[in-house]
Amino acid sequence: MDLMTACKSILRALCCAAIANLITGCSGTGQKPAPVADSMHPKQIVKSDIDRVLEAHHREVFASLERLADKLYRRNPREWRRAGLDSREAAMARLFATQHDWRLKEFDGRRGIEVMRMAFASDFGGDRVAALIAGMGGMIQTAWGDRSELFIMDELDPQSLSNCARNLEIAAWKLAQSRDEAGHPLLLSNEIGADGTRNLSFEREIGKMIGWLDMSSTIVADKNRRVVTRILQSLATAVFLPVR
Repeated sequence: MDLMTACKSILRALCCAAIANLITGCSGTGQKPAPVADSMHPKQIVKSDIDRVLEAHHREVFASLERLADKLYRRNPREWRRAGLDSREAAMARLFATQHDWRLKEFDGRRGIEVMRMAFASDFGGDRVAALIAGMGGMIQTAWGDRSELFIMDELDPQSLSNCARNLEIAAWKLAQSRDEAGHPLLLSNEIGADGTRNLSFEREIGKMIGWLDMSSTIVADKNRRVVTRILQSLATAVFLPVR
């Protein structure tokens, strides 16, 4: 081996070690997506174009989740009062600014689908908006392997992303249909005004989340040559699908 070849081999080994350390040091975990990284940041070296696209989808999903929470609290102020809070802003900060890994104290460490179910239980006396949004946030992050960003070595499960989207469809139906014993909606959301105009903004936000998750599932499945099974259920009798 001549000197030039030896130098190239050493340089290649050093580069591989540096990239491995960078991945280890940057491997992002958290309860919501990381902000958009500067294009010149060193960690961009260990991100593929697909990683960046999926991260963009992830940010859009959580942007819609935050808008959905705000809309629900505006229409249902009694919910943040049930949590003992003094304002909608405080309720939003508790959900999105506080580090809790989507495990709020009042839900006894439970997370994801288990908490979403509580939002639609007729005997639940807590903050239904927090249960629904925290449940959705935890479920989405479970599908994302609790990552806040992706790197070359990371892999997502396309089936979990697809199941996540189906569960949001079920949640949207339950949000519109669930009633208490007196026949009143458990949570006010979409409405038809006296003049016949429809406010479907809640449904649209959930629809955006479903679209981004389905697109992410398709991209990951195509990348890894995986097949995603679409489970057909009647919304009236549907059960939430497992997300791992």
